Amino acid sequence: MVRAKTHDDATDRRLKLLVGLVVVVASAAVLLALWRAVTGPRPSWGQLGTQFALIFLVAAGRTATVRVRIRATTQSISWADSAALVGLAVAPLHSVVLCVAAGLALTEVALRVARIKSAFNSAKGVLEVVAGGAALAVLGSTGPLDHPLDVLGALAAAYVAVAVVNKALIVPVLALDTRTRIRDRLRAHWDLQLVELGARFGVAVLTLAILDVNIWLLIAIPPLVLSLHSWHAARLRGRAERTAWQQLAAATDALNAVDLDAVLHTATESASRLFSADYVEVEIWLDEHRRLVRGDGERILFDGSPDEAPPGPETATSIPLEGYNGGPNIGVLRLRFRGVVTLSERENYTLHTFASALCTAVRNASAYSELARLADQHAHEAAHDPLTGLANRRKLMEEGSTALDERGNRGEVALMLIDLNHFKEVNDTLGHNAGDRVLVEIATRLRTAAGPDALVARLGGDEFAVLFNALPAPALATHRADAILAPLHEPIELDGMRISVEASAGISTAAAALDMGELLRRADVAMYQAKRSSQRFAAYSPSRDTANLGQLALGGDLAQAVAEHQFTVNFQPIVNIATGTVIAAEALARWRHPDRGELDPRQFLHAVERSGKLAAFAEAVLDQAVEAACDWADAGFDIAVAVNVSPRSLLDRSFPGMVLDRLAARGFAPERLVLELTETLTISQLEVVDQVLGELRDAGVCLALDDFGTGYSSLSVLSRIPVHELKIDRTFVAKMQTSSQAAAVVRSTVDLGRSLGLTVVAEGVESESERLRLWELGCVAGQGHLFARPLPADRLLAALQRGCGGHPGTLAPALHEEGSVIRLPAQRRAGVRAREGRQAR
Repeated sequence: MVRAKTHDDATDRRLKLLVGLVVVVASAAVLLALWRAVTGPRPSWGQLGTQFALIFLVAAGRTATVRVRIRATTQSISWADSAALVGLAVAPLHSVVLCVAAGLALTEVALRVARIKSAFNSAKGVLEVVAGGAALAVLGSTGPLDHPLDVLGALAAAYVAVAVVNKALIVPVLALDTRTRIRDRLRAHWDLQLVELGARFGVAVLTLAILDVNIWLLIAIPPLVLSLHSWHAARLRGRAERTAWQQLAAATDALNAVDLDAVLHTATESASRLFSADYVEVEIWLDEHRRLVRGDGERILFDGSPDEAPPGPETATSIPLEGYNGGPNIGVLRLRFRGVVTLSERENYTLHTFASALCTAVRNASAYSELARLADQHAHEAAHDPLTGLANRRKLMEEGSTALDERGNRGEVALMLIDLNHFKEVNDTLGHNAGDRVLVEIATRLRTAAGPDALVARLGGDEFAVLFNALPAPALATHRADAILAPLHEPIELDGMRISVEASAGISTAAAALDMGELLRRADVAMYQAKRSSQRFAAYSPSRDTANLGQLALGGDLAQAVAEHQFTVNFQPIVNIATGTVIAAEALARWRHPDRGELDPRQFLHAVERSGKLAAFAEAVLDQAVEAACDWADAGFDIAVAVNVSPRSLLDRSFPGMVLDRLAARGFAPERLVLELTETLTISQLEVVDQVLGELRDAGVCLALDDFGTGYSSLSVLSRIPVHELKIDRTFVAKMQTSSQAAAVVRSTVDLGRSLGLTVVAEGVESESERLRLWELGCVAGQGHLFARPLPADRLLAALQRGCGGHPGTLAPALHEEGSVIRLPAQRRAGVRAREGRQAR
């Protein structure tokens, strides 16, 4: 704004210089004319009358004006030049100069025109007369003329000279005064200006003709001039109104933008042209933020806080920008002028219309900006970790896939997977809040060490990844990894304590035909290799990858396996240990691979979980399990069926719906389905798992905790997962006769299940001695090769029908005959008495 003010001062100086020069030259012409009048012969009474009449005509022509406002300046278009042309035809040049100077000066004083403008108008009129007289002199027709109409061509040339001088003087001065371009002033209403010049010349010729016939006919000239003046004024007003409405339509249309900056900048430029204002300001108040945009129609002079805006011209017309539906105002529109300006009725109406359109545009742009901001925020949140601000797994996979596609153009691609060692101890000892602070600090160090050319991501928990997508050579990945890991081993200050958190990392570099999922898997393999070898980091080596190419090939065969129903189910019965009666059967999936034969889950489940076919696999197994159970029930054996559930399925919110839909399709009671969960399920601490398991349990589905006793947090997991059944791992069953610790685990599990009202099933029962020992410890049910190996559904049905010892539904003889008196072992008697004592209390 300081530059703009300096520009205005320079413009004012040029304007005053130009006006002063015009006045000085005109004053010299007046003095010369006055000297000619004084030194020449005395005029006759007729000549004096002509001079007074000429003064009157000049004054009348100056009074009949059409006013056009250009910003704060008003241009007056008069008919004085017609009177001057008449004077040049009937009087000497020096007399005309004096008469025009006197007539204009008197009129300017009477109209109370500002002195500088009055001096310029009078001087301009004098110089126009001088130019017209000079043109007549060049053509050899100097006034007074005996027969002016005989030299009509010379008069026309003189009038052209008058018009040229008029434009040559008025246009630069007007352009400087209004701070507009000379070209714009010349082009403004040029067609009407030509018509106007022709009409004035015609009036001058008509006046001369009347003077040649009868001077009393001049009485007809004023009405004619008034009519032409009214016609011209009406044409100008009509043109101005049409232009204003066209500009208003164009301005409001230009406001239909979705960018708030574009709306505000367009508004200042459009309003400046529309209302011919020196400056336009739009001040808005949105979301407690104030913003001021000021422009002059050609450029934006200020855009920022209103408190920081330089002062503008004091004269201003303001109109509020009203809020939606009677709400608080959202801003104000100001038109600023360098002088006093009163807007016409049409301009006031246009101003209200423009302000209303601007209100709508500002609200729409603000709403769009808010939507765009929310969309950007949601997109950022969807691709970034909320705790650390790092990219998340989704962002890493997207960026990595892009980098692999462009590999070779941008450089080599490598991935480093980082896992913090013993981070769980920080959470367990200091709490999750302290753990979160450690993660944030680790994220900051990783981001700083990785630099701007690498993408750092948090995959979850204490696992991070760094994607290098522009390495000059793959070998540089290990060098970068060492530099990135070094800061992590520096102690972290936490509430006055120094905590050391070490990390292990695995590095994998991209190879041909490698996708992002495989790159991540290889980094994971390398990371665990680093942990096992107690190294800071390790690079991926195919020779150390237990998931060999055969596993990769299995992943590629999964789609075909699902489509061709290659997944089948065998069933291992679960029996009552005491009676040998079958109470349930566990579904065990098999893959009948066309090339590799029958595969058990240990060979393919990892590939299924890492693919996108887990849901289809789970549905196929569940369908076969439910169908088999229905067939058994139709044959008279109403037993439950147990199905193993992958931990990843519990992260799928649609999993309960799929299970219940499959049960409903066969009319299978949810209570007869048991879903077996892995006891070392660390994701059980996630809220989504609680919701999935809760929905299944509420529907009546039974839950079993598999391999109970093998994890480090058995009781904590049991307290979170609402199970109905515990399954003792086969390792404890196999050792319970030789290991007191294993026997203690079995006994405590049985007692825990009994106290919680849960069914306890022992896995891996291989001998009668194990069966008897389990019964002595109080275990109700068991499964293992002692009773039956996994069988297809039809063969299990045949075994049920055949039974043991002629008793259908049994697979082993009862430990005791029906009705016999059983003497319980001392341990079981003690357990029963203790339980009865608790019940009595």
